[in-house]
Amino acid sequence: MGLGGKIRLGNRREAQRVIKLPSALEPVLTEVAKHGHPRLVGGCVRDALLGQPSGDIDIEVGGMDFDQLAAVLRPFGATDVVGRSFGTLNLRLAGGLYDFSLPRRESKTGAGHRGFKVDPDPSLSDHDAASRRDFTINAIAWGPIAQKLIDPCNGRRDLEARRVRHVGPAFTEDPLRVLRAMQLCARLDFELDPATAELARSIVATFAELPAERIWGEWDKWARLSQKPSIGLRVLQQTGWIDHFPEISNMIGVPQEPEWHPEGDVFAHTLYCLDALVADPQWADFDAENRRILMFATLAHDFGKPATTERVLKNGRWRWTSPRHAKAGMPLAESFLHRIGAPHPFAPTIAPLVQFHLAHHDGGKDQPTDSQIRRLARKIAPATITQLATLMRADSNGRPPRQDPETLARLEHLESRAEALAVADSAPTALVQGRDLIARGLAPGPQFTPILAAAYEAQLAGEFTNVTESLLWLDSHLKHVAD
Repeated sequence: MGLGGKIRLGNRREAQRVIKLPSALEPVLTEVAKHGHPRLVGGCVRDALLGQPSGDIDIEVGGMDFDQLAAVLRPFGATDVVGRSFGTLNLRLAGGLYDFSLPRRESKTGAGHRGFKVDPDPSLSDHDAASRRDFTINAIAWGPIAQKLIDPCNGRRDLEARRVRHVGPAFTEDPLRVLRAMQLCARLDFELDPATAELARSIVATFAELPAERIWGEWDKWARLSQKPSIGLRVLQQTGWIDHFPEISNMIGVPQEPEWHPEGDVFAHTLYCLDALVADPQWADFDAENRRILMFATLAHDFGKPATTERVLKNGRWRWTSPRHAKAGMPLAESFLHRIGAPHPFAPTIAPLVQFHLAHHDGGKDQPTDSQIRRLARKIAPATITQLATLMRADSNGRPPRQDPETLARLEHLESRAEALAVADSAPTALVQGRDLIARGLAPGPQFTPILAAAYEAQLAGEFTNVTESLLWLDSHLKHVAD
């Protein structure tokens, strides 16, 4: 799939061959088909048609009730009833865990994501079963026995047009679908259909109905899986939902000095930085946790600019500047993460990345010394220099058409020296420990604190670099203190 233009899915026969069933699942579906009508549904069909790895395989089975389905599946492996009232159960096979469900009708009964009445209905047609889904590209099904696509909502047409479009007017009944559109457009590098955006604008006020854990679920997918994260924020802007995230919306229209930021305002810079992060060659090697941390740190790195940007006279020229914006952005990043329901461990790592994202400029044009690198690793912990340098690189590359090879060379030096000093992925571990003081006859007590602090400072300064040298330093230091 290219990053521009239409997707070419080929003819129907070619599209059918894209979907491959796990070998362990084939006999199960063959048996289920003797009693009902199994369909692969949702994201696994969409992703297969796009030539992308499919995640979970979901199977919807019409023509049989819940007890019949459970009885057919039971001989193949362990089954777990996820929700009988929803007509859903899981089957565990050697190849993984598979969700089986009955077609169902949904009717709105109250506010919020959970305000629905669900009625499993095995008699539903493929068209009626698809009508409850959110987007047409998620409403494509595949009949594994007949080997055919089932596309009553023309989702394949929208895949080809690179478009996320709602299935029907019931879209507005579930406000979570707006955030789902946000992350789905970013993941696929698709546009949001204008009519869908209009519906989303009509339910802006329903954001308050969403629990934090559901909000986080969509932001989490955006952070981990985006091909073009900037599109997700553009969707929020297009639908008016960006106003629910003031730390982001406040960046719109905040000016920057054109000499350093020819790309435009702070919001435009942030979008370019996010896309530069995903384009970084290292991105593909990061695990899910690092992707989350780096994506949110990049999103938040200039949260402090709206409150600190001012026009000042410098050397006879009026310039836009944002003094101390990095530090000002730290509490805003923490607040944003809390409100979107991010797990607690993320903020303590992301906040120092925001606070110190300009640390590579602190020494002017000089390269940082080994001592400065060790101290930086300590300051930003539990974040790491590898993470910080990646954020800094995205910040530098997010200023088109401006290029800054000098900054990129500085970051390369920072990473290579941090690796050589064994501080790229953690703060330096103290070489002098309390047990070393006890071994020298000192009784544990308050006097340990200043001695250990002095030892750690000496280590950061490079006065010793291994255990043997650290003990020699300690003996000298204790003798000096005693004198």
